[in-house]
Amino acid sequence: MADSAAIQPKRAPRPGLLGGKFSLSTLPWWAFILAAAGLLLIYLILADTHYRETFDFLVTGIKVTLRITALAYVLATVLGLFTGLARTSKNVGLFTVSTLYVEMVRGVPLIVLMLYSAFVILPGVLAVVHALGAWGQALGLSGFLGNLFAGLANVSIRSVDLEARGIFALGIGYGAYEAEVFRAGIQSIGRGQMEAARSLGMSYAQAMRYIILPQAIRRVLPPLGNDFIACLKDSSLLTVLAVNELTQLGRLRRASTFRVFETFNVVTFLYLAMTLLLSVAVRALERRMKIED
Repeated sequence: MADSAAIQPKRAPRPGLLGGKFSLSTLPWWAFILAAAGLLLIYLILADTHYRETFDFLVTGIKVTLRITALAYVLATVLGLFTGLARTSKNVGLFTVSTLYVEMVRGVPLIVLMLYSAFVILPGVLAVVHALGAWGQALGLSGFLGNLFAGLANVSIRSVDLEARGIFALGIGYGAYEAEVFRAGIQSIGRGQMEAARSLGMSYAQAMRYIILPQAIRRVLPPLGNDFIACLKDSSLLTVLAVNELTQLGRLRRASTFRVFETFNVVTFLYLAMTLLLSVAVRALERRMKIED
C-alpha cells in the first residue's frame, strides 16, 4: 500500500514565507503606520493640554454621530428593503414609483438631497399631516379618533429639531442605495427557486418571505456593512444643517480657539478609529459568509 503521506496534496506556501524565509514585503505596513500615528495622537491627547481639551469637547460629537448613523441607517434599510422588493415586482405601478425614487435620489448630490429633504420634503409631509388632523377635528369626532386627529393637528415642522431632520435626510438618501443592494441580492437567487416554491402552492409573498429573502439578505450583509461605514462618513455632511455631530463640533472648536492643527487632527483620528473598527467587523463578516457558502 502506498504511503498515505505521499498522496496528500501539497499545501500552498503561507503568505510571508519565500523559500522558508520571512518576507518584509508582505507585512501590512499601512496598518503599522496608522497604528503608530494613532498611538502618537493618543499620547498627545494625554500629554498636551490643547489636544486633551479638544478631545473632551468633541466627545459629545462622537455620540451624536453614532446615533445619527444608526437611526438613519435603520430608516434606510427598511426603506431600501421595500423599495428593492418593488423594483423586482411585476406590478407596473410599484416598479415605476420605486425606480423613480432610486434614479432621482442617486442622481442628486447627497448634500443637496439633505437640504431638500430637511427643508422641502419633510415640511411638506408634516403640512399634509397637519391638514389631515385639522380636517378630522372639524368633523367633531370624540374618543380615540378625536384624540388621534387632535395630535395630528398639533404636528408642526417647528417641533422637529435639526438632528431629526438630518436623520430623515440621510435615511432618504441611503435608502436608494440600499434598494439597489437588496434588488441585486434578490435577483442573484436563481429563478428556479421561486418557480419551485410557486409549484408547491406558495403565493408570491410566501415564496419571497420564506425562500428568497432569507438567502438574499444573507448574501447582502457584507455590502450592507460597507454602506453603514459610508453612512457614518457621510453623516459629516449634516454640518450644513448645523447638527452638532463630530465635524460640526470640530468647526466650532476651530472657530473659537483657532487651534486648526489640533482640532482637525483629533477629528480625523476619531473618524479613522470608528471606520477602521467597523471595517474589521465587516471583513470578519465577509470571511464568515464565504466559509459558510
